[in-house]
Amino acid sequence: MTGGEGSVAQFDHNAYSEPLGNMEMMKRLDFSVGNSFFRNPWVEAPSSTAARDGLGPLFNTNSCQGCHIKDGRGHPPSADGRAISLFLRLAIPADSKQDAELLKRHGFVPAPVYGSQLQTAAIPGMQPEADLDVDYRKRSVMLGDGSQVELREPIYTIGNPNYGPLPDELMISPRVAPPMIGLGLLQAIPEAVIMAGADPADSDTDGISGRPNRVWDRAAEKTVLGRFGWKASEPSIRQQSMGAFAGDMGLTSSLTPTTDCTASQGCDGFANGGAPEVSDKIADFITFYASSLAVPQRRNLDDPAVMAGAKSFNAIGCAACHTPSHTTAAVPGRPALGNQVIWPYTDLLLHDMGPGLADGRPEFLADGREWRTPPLWGIGLAQRVNSLAGFLHDGRARTLEEAILWHGGEARATRERYKALDKTAREALIRFLNSL
Repeated sequence: MTGGEGSVAQFDHNAYSEPLGNMEMMKRLDFSVGNSFFRNPWVEAPSSTAARDGLGPLFNTNSCQGCHIKDGRGHPPSADGRAISLFLRLAIPADSKQDAELLKRHGFVPAPVYGSQLQTAAIPGMQPEADLDVDYRKRSVMLGDGSQVELREPIYTIGNPNYGPLPDELMISPRVAPPMIGLGLLQAIPEAVIMAGADPADSDTDGISGRPNRVWDRAAEKTVLGRFGWKASEPSIRQQSMGAFAGDMGLTSSLTPTTDCTASQGCDGFANGGAPEVSDKIADFITFYASSLAVPQRRNLDDPAVMAGAKSFNAIGCAACHTPSHTTAAVPGRPALGNQVIWPYTDLLLHDMGPGLADGRPEFLADGREWRTPPLWGIGLAQRVNSLAGFLHDGRARTLEEAILWHGGEARATRERYKALDKTAREALIRFLNSL
C-alpha cells in the first residue's frame, strides 16, 4: 500500500482530500474542523467572522485551498495572468558575519522593504507589493530515437513595485504549492533513516551526493533536520503551516508572531484579527488536518507496461534519489501514522539539479542549485485533482516527461539514460509513474 494501511481508494478530483483510511473514528471530527479552516477564506478585520479575520494587509491568497487546490499542487498563472498558487521567495546576498542571526533563524536575508516573499494582493486601502508576470522561452530537446520534446523555460518579471525600487542584487525563487498528501507519514520517517541515505561527499562514486538541510525549529529553539518545502527548509508540518499563514495570508500565530509585511510598508496602521490571529486551537486543527491527508492507492500494478516501467525506473537510476520505500516510527497519540510501510519515492534530501532548474537563492544549507527530492506518490492523479497542475518547483513542466528532461546536475546521467530509451520503454516508464 503506497501510504501504508491508511491508503485510500479515491481516484477522482477528490483523490487528495480523504482522511487516512485507518484513522480512529473519534479523530474524524478534528479532521473535518481542520478542513474547514484550511478550505474557507479568511477575511480582513474587524469582522463578524471573528475566528477567520485578520487577512493581510498584504497577502497572496485568502485561503490554504487557494494555493493547495483540492489539497493538491498549485500551478503557474493561468490565462488571466493571475499568479495565485505560484509566488516568489525573495532574498539578497548575505554577509555571513553581519547577518549571522538571520541566517541561523531564517536561512537567508530578506529583501529590504519587500521581505521574504512577494505579495501580489492587498486589502482595501493597501497597495499590493507588485505585479508578477511570467513568460516562457521555448526550447527543444531531441531524444535518442530522433523525436523531439518542447520544453518551456519560465522568465519572471516583477512589475510596478509600489514600495520603492527593488534591490539590484535581489534573488528570486518561484514556488508552486506542493500536494498535501502523506505529510504526517513523511514526518514519521526516522531521522536516522534519512541521514543514512545521505552521501554528501559521494563516497560511493555513483554521482549522487544527497545531503540533509539543517534548519531552525522555532518551537524547540534549535537547529534540526529539515523535511518539508521545496528546499527542505521546514522541520515540521506545524511550522510549515504557520509560516504559510504568515507569508501567504498575512496572519500571525504564536509560532510565527510576525508577518512578511515590513515596518516601512505601514501594515501596523490596519486592524488585526487578534494576537495571535491564528489561535493555538486553530493551529492544532490545521496541523492535524495537514498531517492526516491520505495517499491514494496505486493503480494498474499488474499492467505489463507498468511493471516494465518500474524496472526502467530502477535501471536508469531514478531510485537513487526517489527512494521507493520507508517504514515510519511509532508516533505518540497517532497510531494511524506509526509503524507503516510506505512508498513515497523520496529520500527527503537535497540534490544538485543543475543550472536549468537553479534559482540561485540559498536557504539554510541548500544552495541555489539544490532541491529536496519531491515525493512521487499520487503523482499520476495530480492533473485529475487540478487540471492546470504542473510539475517541478515552479510548475514549468506540463507533463512528467518534460519534468524528467529538466533534470540536470546529479540527475543528468539518469536523464540521458531516459533519452536513450526507445519509445516503448519511455512510455512504460511514464505509465509506471502514472500508476503511483
